[in-house]
Amino acid sequence: MTFERIMVDPALMGGVQTVRGLRIPVAAVLSIVADGMSTNEIRQDLPDLTPNDIAEAMRYAAEAMREHTLPLHPSA
Repeated sequence: MTFERIMVDPALMGGVQTVRGLRIPVAAVLSIVADGMSTNEIRQDLPDLTPNDIAEAMRYAAEAMREHTLPLHPSA
């Protein structure tokens, strides 16, 4: 899977993944989505983002989770 909108530049934002090289980290987009904001609300706060940017940030996160797992408490 390739991602055309997700960029990494060591000289930008400390090398974290950003959307289209903007100063908007993928993690920030994901946090906003997780907080329940709609695409329209996100675009009001971050007008440089497109609906496709937001969708690709979410796909990127889903793919990252397939590649890596985080420690979780065992289920009961």
